[in-house]
Amino acid sequence: RTEYSVKVNRQEYYAIISHMDEQIGRILEGLKASGLAENTYIFYTADHGLSVGHHGLMGKQNMYDHSVRVPFVVNGPGITANHRITVPIYLQDLMPTTLQLAGVEKPDHVDFTSIMPLLEAENAWPYKEIYGAYLNVQRSITVGEHKLIYYPSIKKRRLFNLAKDPLEMHDLADDKKHAEMLEQLTVRLAAMQEKMDDPLVRKKP
Repeated sequence: RTEYSVKVNRQEYYAIISHMDEQIGRILEGLKASGLAENTYIFYTADHGLSVGHHGLMGKQNMYDHSVRVPFVVNGPGITANHRITVPIYLQDLMPTTLQLAGVEKPDHVDFTSIMPLLEAENAWPYKEIYGAYLNVQRSITVGEHKLIYYPSIKKRRLFNLAKDPLEMHDLADDKKHAEMLEQLTVRLAAMQEKMDDPLVRKKP
């Protein structure tokens, strides 16, 4: 990607964000005018992020954090303002959260979890790892500060320390000092594929 094309892409992206902010403001003003704002929970999120030039990419078709991580903002009764929780969640946790708020029992076929307990106690969370997938070409697993991305078609693994390298610029997969962590995450990825009934059979890299 050329520097110019990245700048144009980001300019367009930020213009869309500015437009969206204005429209969300109209909704919030309407809610306030209705008198229901103090009794309403608002969840703001999205289905994916965009690369906007990072790693030479423009779209969303990858397992890097700039595309996988999405905004997840909660506002409502009892929600602490301006507080950030860093515990990882799944976007699909939104459904059981809204069901709980509505007093509706979560169906047995829903595998995800309400985040309401997390808003009360940040250390009370069931996910020991976060699993990611894109078609049959990429898989990922994030455990603590480490993340493994696997490309099965080319048998390639990438390993990142998200705490020290949040932009995922330094691949540790070929560093012998991180060989044990690489293998640990590889094993856990295979286990998650089985747990998730992933149709892609992972072959050993």
